[in-house]
Amino acid sequence: MGRAVTLIRSSSLSDVAEYAYAATAPAEARLIFLAGACPLNEDGSTAAPGDYAGQAAKAVENMRTALKDAGASLEDVISTRVLVASSRQPDLVTAWEVVRDAFGDHDVPSTLMGVTVLGYDDQLVEIEAVAAVLDS
Repeated sequence: MGRAVTLIRSSSLSDVAEYAYAATAPAEARLIFLAGACPLNEDGSTAAPGDYAGQAAKAVENMRTALKDAGASLEDVISTRVLVASSRQPDLVTAWEVVRDAFGDHDVPSTLMGVTVLGYDDQLVEIEAVAAVLDS
């Protein structure tokens, strides 16, 4: 079974961005809208308090689990939004590098945003994602 997601890179835009500028999925693809992946441990506590990279890694781990439960994987993600509770660009970059590295060559269109606060105690990172799969 082939992948539903096609990443689109633009030769008309800067190549500095570490992601594709757009992505498509065919009409017959099943879309999966994930809740924001939070850095929560199984007991509900927040993982890695104060650690942007640690929280990003836990959020990616939890996103992988949610995708698997929906019949998908990271390679099926069509877009992400990475939310980081900080006004400091280096904190955003720290979280982004973990997410970027997790996706590897599947560099989906992404938005990186600094926000004032996230929903759980000590939470610094959250990842929103949409995936597309072709069911057999």
